[in-house]
Amino acid sequence: MSVLVALVKKIWCIKNFIVLLVTPLILCPILFTLPPQEGKCLFVVLLMALYWCTEALPLAVTALLPIVLFPFMGILPSSKVCPQYFLDTNFLFLSGLLMASAIEEWNLHRRIALKVLMLIGVQPARLILGMMITTAFLSMWLSNTASTAMMLPIANAILKSLFGETFAKENAIKSQDNMPAMLQEKGLQPVPTELQLLTGIEDKEATEKVEIPIEKNSDEEKEREFQNRIWKAFLISIPYSASIGGTATLTGTAPNLILLGQLKSFFPACDVINFGSWFIFAFPLMVLFLVLGWLWISISHGAISLRWKRKKKSEIRSDAEAKAKEVISEDYRKLGPIIFAEKAVFVFFCLFAILLFTRDPKFIPGWASAFRPGFTSDAVTGITISIILFFFPSEKPSLSWWFDLKAPNTQNKPLLSWKKAQETVPWNIIILLGGGFAMAKGCETAGLSTWIGGRLQPLEGLPPAVAVLLITILIASFTEFASNTATIIVFLPVLSELAIRLKVNPLYLMIPGTIGCSYAFMLPVSTPPNSIAFSTGHLLVKDMAKTGLLMNLMGVLLLSLAMNTWGSSLFQLGTFPDWVNVHLDNTTVLAAATHNMTTGR
Repeated sequence: MSVLVALVKKIWCIKNFIVLLVTPLILCPILFTLPPQEGKCLFVVLLMALYWCTEALPLAVTALLPIVLFPFMGILPSSKVCPQYFLDTNFLFLSGLLMASAIEEWNLHRRIALKVLMLIGVQPARLILGMMITTAFLSMWLSNTASTAMMLPIANAILKSLFGETFAKENAIKSQDNMPAMLQEKGLQPVPTELQLLTGIEDKEATEKVEIPIEKNSDEEKEREFQNRIWKAFLISIPYSASIGGTATLTGTAPNLILLGQLKSFFPACDVINFGSWFIFAFPLMVLFLVLGWLWISISHGAISLRWKRKKKSEIRSDAEAKAKEVISEDYRKLGPIIFAEKAVFVFFCLFAILLFTRDPKFIPGWASAFRPGFTSDAVTGITISIILFFFPSEKPSLSWWFDLKAPNTQNKPLLSWKKAQETVPWNIIILLGGGFAMAKGCETAGLSTWIGGRLQPLEGLPPAVAVLLITILIASFTEFASNTATIIVFLPVLSELAIRLKVNPLYLMIPGTIGCSYAFMLPVSTPPNSIAFSTGHLLVKDMAKTGLLMNLMGVLLLSLAMNTWGSSLFQLGTFPDWVNVHLDNTTVLAAATHNMTTGR
């Protein structure tokens, strides 16, 4: 038995190497059973999808495979593959990351977070709402991971002031005592169950039975139980609101930009989706989901009581709330007065958002109408503001400096340095985006999308509203176990062809598919924000699964509602657009050319 265990451990150590070698062998029959071009392209797509799901290679490295495989397999020449890694969509994403770096450099995000918490209030339900609003707002502009990583320390400081350092340490100690061996190896410390917590409290206070009345013990137990639930609510609400907030803007999360890039690849004539039109659709959906999510988290964890009888607040809880308010105020005071750099970054941030929103909002002429049609894009706007950040001074310019010979002759620091950009911008995500666009281009050129569409005939009789619901459920379930970015890269070509088969606007399926892959709430491995919250050591998998199940269900239903109401009007989803017909004509010509090439005519 021990030999078997040792062998399994050794195999587990080289599992990535095994996946790298075995996966291509398993997929080889595809090359011989399907039409040549479609089979080769499907081989590459499935190979990349499996590598992404298993993370046998780093995600960004897997995204580079089209540069090697497409030319060697005769799918697409290198001169057409490589430019896909730096489309204007990538530069729009880069501009958002650079703006986020400047915000982080001058701690503007922390000032905004603490100010919102000061305004919302310190009661548990209000604090949870404040955390969710702040995290969602930051996640609209920063990455979901960065927003979560920034807000969790603030949440921990508030929780410790509410419930005390002792409660936090007891939780950690009890978690270690009851932790599975696998979690100990990873350094994760889940919160004990409420039964374990209450048992521990009873044992601890057993020796003091004579001095402390039973009623007081009972009250303390109830208070501890309440504190435990609130602690979990705080930690769960932050990653959830980060995932929800990232859907509100095109630059908020990578899948949104992949949709934009693949639309430009599949349907070049489609100009419906831009920063402004996406915001008008997704922001109300985000607000609605955020409010319902807050109600569910607060009610399920006891922060909001559904009982009509009003209970008098305990002195312990009143003192704790006063301490929490003091902690937030003290943290805000430590930031000091607002400096010139913070004001400048805030102004450029507002300018960044306003210019992106007003470039071509569709319902009114945007500022882009003053320039030659088709020459400006959201990437032009974003990079313009980003370039200014690299030379705009972080200190207020002084005219007297020129006439003061004794003034220090030091170079003024810009709002953003290239060194800071190199350290904070996740360049691997940009490569991952490029890999998705290269895959989409290969699918289009090889005719794989059309071939897949031909296999979807059984779904042609499906009502579009039902199709939206099923697709959102499927993708939201799939993304619980795989990267959001990898998931949407694989599914979007299929959704576009399914829409054509159903004779509906492709956006009717592609938009809910894109947003649905951000609705991953049930497992710690679903998204980096979930993993960060879980690694704090105060959550169990069942805590996330229990709360996240209804969050997933709410997200699916709200998304379906949005698509069939204001989304339908905004994107004209009730019509079969002309830009699809242009795509079909181009596909027919391309398929004929490819057929002639392969047959030698």
